[in-house]
Amino acid sequence: MHNNRVRHPILNALIIAAGASAIASPAFANDAPPADAFNLDTWKLTLPMDGDGDGKVDEITVSDLQSYRHQDYFYLDDEDHLVFVTPNKAFTTPNSSNSRTELRQMLRGTNTKIGTHDPKNNFALESHKNADKFAQVGGYLEATLRVDHVAERSKKPERKSAFSVVVGQIHAGKDESVMEENEGFGHGNEPLKIFYKKLPDQETGSVFWNYEKNLAKEDPKRTDVSYAVWGHDWNESTDPGEEGIALGDTFSYKVEVKGDIMHLTFNAEGHPTRDFEINLADNVDANGKVDSDDLPAGYAGDWMYFKAGSYNQCNTKPSSNACEGTGEWKTDEANGDYAKVVFTQLDSGKTQ
Repeated sequence: MHNNRVRHPILNALIIAAGASAIASPAFANDAPPADAFNLDTWKLTLPMDGDGDGKVDEITVSDLQSYRHQDYFYLDDEDHLVFVTPNKAFTTPNSSNSRTELRQMLRGTNTKIGTHDPKNNFALESHKNADKFAQVGGYLEATLRVDHVAERSKKPERKSAFSVVVGQIHAGKDESVMEENEGFGHGNEPLKIFYKKLPDQETGSVFWNYEKNLAKEDPKRTDVSYAVWGHDWNESTDPGEEGIALGDTFSYKVEVKGDIMHLTFNAEGHPTRDFEINLADNVDANGKVDSDDLPAGYAGDWMYFKAGSYNQCNTKPSSNACEGTGEWKTDEANGDYAKVVFTQLDSGKTQ
């Protein structure tokens, strides 16, 4: 926890533009900004809204995040736990159909002279030809959390992504200059997405993680390889029973990238600890099998960053999982058309 922060003055213009409330609200006992309890010095926030009416999702910079809260989507509960809430239907980033209340790692901190895509704002694998130019080689993301709610209504419940939320990621950069210079890289794919999924008629849900093959968007082989942690992977929808994780149950993950190797550890009380290991600079999967459909060099030529929060995978597009949602938060909250994730611990940094 990070409790000894000098609070920045609240920027009223920002709050009004983002449709936020950073002042006391009778709806919550805790009106402090999350940065009073969590170290958010190297994170910016993406919100599922367009409060300033510019046609884009609202993003809160590292500097402004130190005094920011949103009374519906991003706040501390009365135990100083960090709450992320995301409706099914809301504004999204340009490259996704899914809304998010999610932190994006910004290793530059408040130094905006360094661009978002600049190597000094991101990390790379040891195999990257310019690894020494990056803010760091590898890194770690460690979290303890619970999922309190996932979307409950979908017209296509058989879709893999229905009723799920992503609570942690490694994202590779989408970068035209990288595409031109290094064939096979720069597509903005995700070597890691950590999911929680629970169907409405089941008592427990599954925790699993996906690795996306590092191929171009239009390549039909660009699919996710899914690995079960507790319960099932995303290919299975049967009841996980006692092997699963119920809503409100706490679990933790640690993602550690050392050199080229991604190490994953998952813990939850009453469940076995699960460990995984995968080389992100080749096309050998986490089971030790060569995947001839994947890029042989994996993500070795990409720049990357961590993400954490609530990336709701239930969207309202008919071509996707057709989840329910109106875009009016109070209505969607009452109907259960949202995801809610609560973090009790969130840390990131360099590997030792």
